[in-house]
Amino acid sequence: MPSEHETVGAYALGILDDAEATAFEAHLAGCEWCAQQLDELAGMEPMLAALADLPGSGSTPAIGDSLSARPSPRLVEKLVDEVADKRAQKRRRGFYMIAAAAALIIAGPLAAVAVNGGSGGTGRTTASSAQTTFEAMPDKKSATDPTSQVSATVGMQQKDWGTQAVLELKNAKGPLKCSLVLVAKNGQRVTMSSWSVPDWGYGIPNAKTEEAKKPLYIGGAAAFKPNEIDHFEVVTFEGKKLVQVQA
Repeated sequence: MPSEHETVGAYALGILDDAEATAFEAHLAGCEWCAQQLDELAGMEPMLAALADLPGSGSTPAIGDSLSARPSPRLVEKLVDEVADKRAQKRRRGFYMIAAAAALIIAGPLAAVAVNGGSGGTGRTTASSAQTTFEAMPDKKSATDPTSQVSATVGMQQKDWGTQAVLELKNAKGPLKCSLVLVAKNGQRVTMSSWSVPDWGYGIPNAKTEEAKKPLYIGGAAAFKPNEIDHFEVVTFEGKKLVQVQA
């Protein structure tokens, strides 16, 4: 006789007889695990038709008899496992979407960018809100790398959840893909933001166009407080460090 834990799938499918269903419901009242499993498997009744297509199934139940047919325990277990796995995958996808949305909320207006020009323009983006936030930040640190000649200034502001930062990047020639990395005093490394440098670059003093002369302003966020940060690095996706700024 299977335990009550093992009958949750059959109960969800509606294939227990009255006595079995009553016994399971009595067990369900005091079993949090079964209640959670039942919630996960809710709405599976329409999938009973799929039992006929599973390997090892017997005859195909008639449409009117779908809820009264009693497939073998092995078939029930297989269907329950498959549905539970699909729903777990859906939950994980939902979690990743929530995490991404939370990152945007933390970054706040710093993540907002405006496209300069239409379809026939250069496609360069400017972060005017990030620039405004950067200019208002009282705590800024700057550095220029002697080899790459890339210049960076990082503005910081402490928040309840950590540190809000805005990077001003100059003399960065593309094409490149880069990240702003926070290096904490305990050695941990956190990527605060990432972006692409177009062919014309950012903040090029002798550039032919005004667009290329403008610096890049991009925001980021991390859970570390300012006094827990050692320095910031601007690195390419290939791992080359373009410039380092002490906190």
